[in-house]
Amino acid sequence: MLLPFHVAVAAALLCGAPLPRITLGVTVLVNDSLHLIRGKRVGLITNHTGRDEQGRSSIDIIFNAPGVRLTALFAPEHGIRGVAEGGARIASSVDSATGVPIHSLYGDTRVPTSRMLRDVDVLLYDIQDVGARMYTYVWTMTLAAEAAKKAGKRFVVLDRPNPIRADIAEGGLIERRFRTFTGLHDVPLRYGLTPGELALFLVSTKRIDANIVIVPMKGYRRSMWWDDTGLGWVSPSPNIRDVESALLYPGISFFEATNVSEGRGTDAPFRLIGAPWMTDAGAIARAMNAKRLPGVSFAVTSRRIARGEKHGGMTIPMVRIDITDRDSIRAADIGAHLLREIYSRHRGQFQWRAQGIEELSGSRVLRGAVGNGGIAAVLAQWRKDSARFSAAAAAWRLYR
Repeated sequence: MLLPFHVAVAAALLCGAPLPRITLGVTVLVNDSLHLIRGKRVGLITNHTGRDEQGRSSIDIIFNAPGVRLTALFAPEHGIRGVAEGGARIASSVDSATGVPIHSLYGDTRVPTSRMLRDVDVLLYDIQDVGARMYTYVWTMTLAAEAAKKAGKRFVVLDRPNPIRADIAEGGLIERRFRTFTGLHDVPLRYGLTPGELALFLVSTKRIDANIVIVPMKGYRRSMWWDDTGLGWVSPSPNIRDVESALLYPGISFFEATNVSEGRGTDAPFRLIGAPWMTDAGAIARAMNAKRLPGVSFAVTSRRIARGEKHGGMTIPMVRIDITDRDSIRAADIGAHLLREIYSRHRGQFQWRAQGIEELSGSRVLRGAVGNGGIAAVLAQWRKDSARFSAAAAAWRLYR
């Protein structure tokens, strides 16, 4: 049975569980806004991160909500349980607990089809994101919102926190020619909005053609880190295992477009980078420390990489990124400087992957700057871009 939020909190206190400091959109929906779905056939886009403050699955919550029929589930990248690796195709299936069909949005199609929406009146979105443009969940959200409008269905976003703060944006924008599913719309690498705010901004500025209802959180503040919310951490994908990896992801993910390991297959993805030929990792770490980038330090280490990843089965030299002040970190700057430092020392071994860096960074300028040393100019332009975006998006903020 679904307990009202205040009863659930009291139960948590009696059990010694930490007290959540915010109320998530899914809880607000059930406690205050059930009229949006009562008497309706409901589709739910979610995964393992769709949980309430007490860790209960949104699937179970909506399935058991009074007067509601959960008729379809939709799985994004990494699948409904979040165990598939990035880029792996997701098959459609049936949820074993509820018997509700699961339609894949990361397989043959990334857009809900009219057939998938045939038995749906209202389509809900409830997934925890990481606040980075190249993370695909929010693009599943926008594509589904547009499909819902075309099919005449209501689309509702159950809002969730931005785990790396919703008041900081960084990195450049993305040119139209480089837009892919790792960046469908012109927002910074780290966009500084919640999923609901991002949806509202994109609709209001006519970047997407959709009708969206946002169910906002209660008690949330823009300056909150994930651990300020009182919520338990659930890894949104296999390699984003904590807030630190989420924070560094917008910049260290640049290495996914190279033959340098970004730490996948180690105990600290996106906090370790290396390659077998980086035998001067200590010198690279010292050079990075000399730049005095805010909020981080660098050290030399080594790791054995799990098979199936870059340099799998090998123990390789690596540079470790240690966070010293998370409020001042700018991950895009860190990633750009690291690319330049490694490239300048290993021009013969360093390799780019096709257009990968353009799709991740948003333009051709980073690749050029890594080659010619013009990183400072790129970062200066990124700061202007992200500041302009934040100013433009301010009108659609839902939280202080």
